[in-house]
Amino acid sequence: MSTTTVSRRPTAATLLRQQERRVLHAVGCGLRDDEIAADLAIPEDAVAGHLASILAKLGLRDRAAAIVHAFDCGLVVPGHGPRTQESRPAPRTAVGRAAGPNVRISLLGPLQAWQDGRPLNLGHLRQQAVLAALALGAGRTVSQQELLDGVWGLEPPLTNVVPVYIYRLRKALRIGDRPDSVIEHDRCGYRLAPGAVDVDVVRLEELLTAVRRADRAGDATEAVRLCAQALDLFRGELLAGLPGPLAELERVRLTERRIAVIQRKLGWQLRLGQHCEAIAELFALTVADPLNEPVAAMLMHALYGSGRRAEALTVFDSTRRRLADDLGVPPSRMLRRTYQMILRGDDAGLGHTGTTR
Repeated sequence: MSTTTVSRRPTAATLLRQQERRVLHAVGCGLRDDEIAADLAIPEDAVAGHLASILAKLGLRDRAAAIVHAFDCGLVVPGHGPRTQESRPAPRTAVGRAAGPNVRISLLGPLQAWQDGRPLNLGHLRQQAVLAALALGAGRTVSQQELLDGVWGLEPPLTNVVPVYIYRLRKALRIGDRPDSVIEHDRCGYRLAPGAVDVDVVRLEELLTAVRRADRAGDATEAVRLCAQALDLFRGELLAGLPGPLAELERVRLTERRIAVIQRKLGWQLRLGQHCEAIAELFALTVADPLNEPVAAMLMHALYGSGRRAEALTVFDSTRRRLADDLGVPPSRMLRRTYQMILRGDDAGLGHTGTTR
């Protein structure tokens, strides 16, 4: 009977001495050489020597490869590892979750996170993109494959770095001494723990739900107020600098979301007769998207309502020329109708064209 010999990659358990395994474990947990030296009570140069020996024995390229190997061989479990300083246990709720201040995560601009008002270091951009993918998941479990597809796309990493990034993010975000207090893990993947994190995108959707209720109730003043609150959540370039197809798609989606909210707010402002207050934002929208006919019609309405009839008609002429030059089409019926009402001085008719839906 013939037998087949299975070649296995050397592991820490078979090749490393006990002290080397301890050093590899600490490296896998993301500790620096000085932190490892303090944790193991050995000189810092001894840590460097042990690490060089580890890389040679295991055939690893660098420290990053050593971190991945520590996870792959089970020496480090995501969410567990040495702490460089003691922390007192945080008070628990009835279900055992750490009480106290939640983590806030902002996606409607450059990715940022705070705990109790203190900004958190989220690491390099690829690691931040992993956190953004979890935050955009709105509490659902995101599989490791989804993270790879969303953050790396068609160029996946050569090593299994997702658990490494999750470990580091857990360390940065955790509340109290619970490693899983913010990022939970199960057999299907990872998710942000319910109730532990406030995400501005979730708050945005809550406000827009309230806007729809105000709309159904016919309360234009409340709708304007809620839209303004929603727009205040946006604070710069969306997901600035984050790599990957998911971030790119979300930048487009959230930009369109913001424009839609602005248009709704301005439409209600026009119905309330707040023409002067709406003009500046409408001009900005027309500059950003000169072929947007509903916005052009709203700007014409606002200018006319502010006593600037000639400027309103000029907006129609410039939009008509732009449509003809860029798209080869005439103005829409809606834009022509707004133009005719301004020519006739039909204030009553214009009062019904302010809200875009």
